Amino acid sequence: MRRLVFIPGPGIGHLVSTVEIAKQLAARDHQLFITVLIMKLPFDQLFTNTDASISRRINFINLPEAHVDTRNTGPSSFFKTFVENHKTHVRAAVLESSTQSESNQARLAGLVVDMFCTTMIDVADEFGVPSYVFFTSNAGCLAFLLYLQKLRDEHGTDASQLMDSEAELAIPSFVNSLPAHVLPGVLLDKEGATAFLNHAKRFRETKGILVNSFSELESHALHSLSDDKTPPVYPVGPLLNLESDDFHVSTDKARQKYDILRWLDDQPSLSVVFLCFGSMGSFGEAQVKEMACALEYGGFRFLWSLRKPPPKGEIAMPSDYADPKGVLPEGFLD
Repeated sequence: MRRLVFIPGPGIGHLVSTVEIAKQLAARDHQLFITVLIMKLPFDQLFTNTDASISRRINFINLPEAHVDTRNTGPSSFFKTFVENHKTHVRAAVLESSTQSESNQARLAGLVVDMFCTTMIDVADEFGVPSYVFFTSNAGCLAFLLYLQKLRDEHGTDASQLMDSEAELAIPSFVNSLPAHVLPGVLLDKEGATAFLNHAKRFRETKGILVNSFSELESHALHSLSDDKTPPVYPVGPLLNLESDDFHVSTDKARQKYDILRWLDDQPSLSVVFLCFGSMGSFGEAQVKEMACALEYGGFRFLWSLRKPPPKGEIAMPSDYADPKGVLPEGFLD
């Protein structure tokens, strides 16, 4: 018998995906035990089901909270410090898990760390077990980050230097070239780019990368990851929680979910564009208007998870708009 320890990022999407891959692995191997270590952000977030009834061979450990001063710090620095400050708690939890494993004869077989928790690779090294990365986004994004990391470390080109560039990037994982100036904002920011690419560099130290995708969807991107400088990449998706219950949400939220699903059922097949950017995803007013105009010009039906950014300079989760009309083009909702 063996035990894997998963260390998910604290975002709700990362935690839900981790629980789903843990359930699938446990269902396929009855000799496998899994421990999931949970870090809680110091601001509000949605709750996800970590009930022991999910599987008798999956257990959850809520780590003690680690204080991080949110004053005068950017999001990337905050998150790096937040995860780093949990290292002692993770080390203690892995040690406890190892002790329990010896008592039930399930030896510690490895650590599976979130794409944003690569500092925990050090803990795996300390215990002399292999580490794996769980990349909760898609294979194209994974290969894109590895490409930018290689560009930085082998050719001295930092992604943040491309902000005003007119260059077209020939990225192996993308079928078409990409204009440099449309890179995600976090990669055009010096602090953000450094944080992301440092994580990507550490991916290469692991024994393998689990990615939330599947070959039928991203055959080109997955093929681009087949080289001797990248650990084996295992597509394990799509990881979907299709049996979630709504006991933790308000009646209004549950009714809204029902109305959305009913509306989707009434639409023609392959006719709806879905816009969702994760639990931390939000945009400024100018970008929201640009996206709205694109939707209007495209003429497609759409479902849009539109979130309000936290106040500038504040480390917090995006929130819901009381009235989105204020940030959308005039007449867009008519």
